[in-house]
Amino acid sequence: MTRQTVIITNGEERAALAVVRSLGRSGYRCIVTESRRGSISAASRYCARSLRVPDALREPDKFADSIAALAAAERASVVIPIAEQSMLAILPIRDRLTPAVVPFPSLEIFSNICDKRLVLQEAEKIGIAVPAQLVVASREQISSSEAKGLRFPIVIKPARSVNGNGRDRAKLGVTYASSAAELFEKARSLPNAAFPLLLQERIEGPGTGIFMLLWDGAVRARFAHQRLCEKPPNGGVSVYCESITVEESLVALSQKLLERFGWSGVAMVEYKRDQRTGKPYLMEVNGRFWGSLQLAIDAGMDFPRFLVECALGSPPKSEARYRVGVRSRWWWGQVDHVVGRMRRRKSAPPIPPGTVSLPRAFGDMLLGPFRQRDYEEVMWWSDPRPFLNETLRWIGGR
Repeated sequence: MTRQTVIITNGEERAALAVVRSLGRSGYRCIVTESRRGSISAASRYCARSLRVPDALREPDKFADSIAALAAAERASVVIPIAEQSMLAILPIRDRLTPAVVPFPSLEIFSNICDKRLVLQEAEKIGIAVPAQLVVASREQISSSEAKGLRFPIVIKPARSVNGNGRDRAKLGVTYASSAAELFEKARSLPNAAFPLLLQERIEGPGTGIFMLLWDGAVRARFAHQRLCEKPPNGGVSVYCESITVEESLVALSQKLLERFGWSGVAMVEYKRDQRTGKPYLMEVNGRFWGSLQLAIDAGMDFPRFLVECALGSPPKSEARYRVGVRSRWWWGQVDHVVGRMRRRKSAPPIPPGTVSLPRAFGDMLLGPFRQRDYEEVMWWSDPRPFLNETLRWIGGR
């Protein structure tokens, strides 16, 4: 029997590696694309073939053309974009990929869910708490605004993580400001694509993720985790996290929010829980696979397999259950967290409450391999090459 082929983009992403391992073990033929050689996913034993393609951020049209050609040549059944820039390039040409399926909604819906300002506006309408914020359209508006009215420290967040068109497209991150002077300085250094900009109240508390798969108007899978360590230490991507019990009220609100956008596919709804009140505040929605995906799979919620089954017309008949208390660790992310804590400046934004102490973080980094409930995100003894590639890249970046 011929194995069905799935194309997975952005082989350098940890989410891509989790997808490749999940689908490869389930019997699918996985083809990985990468913008530079030596990606962690292409090194996996579960990758049948890898191909270097143009960068989706810098050359979206050429990237899309290469994916269309690859899907036709390989007679692919499913194409899974991993990064936001890849999704933005592939969704407009999904008709060219037929009969391959892209298991995500239309470009319009995806673009709307990527608009943090719009998402927060819609969230408020259904009773989800959002941080207090000021929306500014330009640098001039920041300099002329009443900065004294802002409560520092604040979060400086572009309304879109990927913005602009063609060669002007940029990938944008979140930063912080502890004073008006620092705000003006950082705003001046931002590219035009960073605007409009959200200046948000910083919510201090543990990060919680609600992960869902919606298909044909039904919830096919759901999962929840709590972050224990992040990179950088004051807030960023998860490097150590734990599966937790789903909070039904929060899941219901998250589902309602996704349905307002007409969402179909996987999504992460990210919250921070205020340490003073315990109240969850919405941070953003990511309409794609997330960095800590491997935790959900290890806990028993195999989102990649479920998504492909939905795309191919065989959605799960009943919702799977997962184990609570499973932990996932990203080794080099933990190293970066510890190093960041050791080099931390006094002027840096505060570390989120609930983050483990530096000695504990160091102990978790060293003792994880000996703990039964700790799972490695990248380093598998049965599939070691991705970790070797990541190690070489980490050393080269130093």
